[in-house]
Amino acid sequence: MIKAEGLTKIFGSTTAVDSLDFEVPKGELFAFLGPNGSGKSTTIRMLMGLLEPTGGSVEILGEVMRLDKTELKSRISFVPDTPDIIGKLSGREYLNFVASVYGMEQGEYERELEYFLGLFDLEGRLDTLVENYSHGMRQKLVIIGALMHHPDIVFLDEPTVGLDPKSNRNLKKYLREYTAAGHTVFLTTHTLSLAEEIADRILIIYKGVARNSGTLEELRAVAGKPDASLEDVFLELTEGG
Repeated sequence: MIKAEGLTKIFGSTTAVDSLDFEVPKGELFAFLGPNGSGKSTTIRMLMGLLEPTGGSVEILGEVMRLDKTELKSRISFVPDTPDIIGKLSGREYLNFVASVYGMEQGEYERELEYFLGLFDLEGRLDTLVENYSHGMRQKLVIIGALMHHPDIVFLDEPTVGLDPKSNRNLKKYLREYTAAGHTVFLTTHTLSLAEEIADRILIIYKGVARNSGTLEELRAVAGKPDASLEDVFLELTEGG
């Protein structure tokens, strides 16, 4: 589903991403973790065809990803770490626009909208201007827009920031069901407890270089901490404890 080979990005004299190799199969929830400035956002932009690699290649759903791959990009979606939405739109206008971009049929759109509004407790709030939404409400709106057309792959960058506990729990449950149904989730987050709870596999990147990858148990073994939390394992593998 996602394959990176020798993926590299250089900005001037700075190597932001250095020869990354990894694969994420269909139906996996994959956590891509690293400290600030480690190259996570740059990697995601290359995977999504928003940034041209300096070297290496990206395959998405069996196709080489490039900047002009519009049809391929319609099969993926993205939840950014900051839910920036035009404030003069209402929530309904925003979701109507997203549905039209992805070519959703009206009946399907209405069913999905009803489901997700219930999942995230947004009933009765869609006709309010987005500029009057709280951060958490904007985050819910962006998540709904990213998921309602059932993309093959969804990239999530800090998806739970600002969510209330109920919505946080419902999102985690939904993502588990989503991957069980054969979709792929690529997650990056600093909330390591989230990755520990729901990720099938984890890749740790540090200063643009892949450090370690595997299941939590495999990373614990590498770190020599068989009973440690992901936070402790992460710090051991990136900062030497």
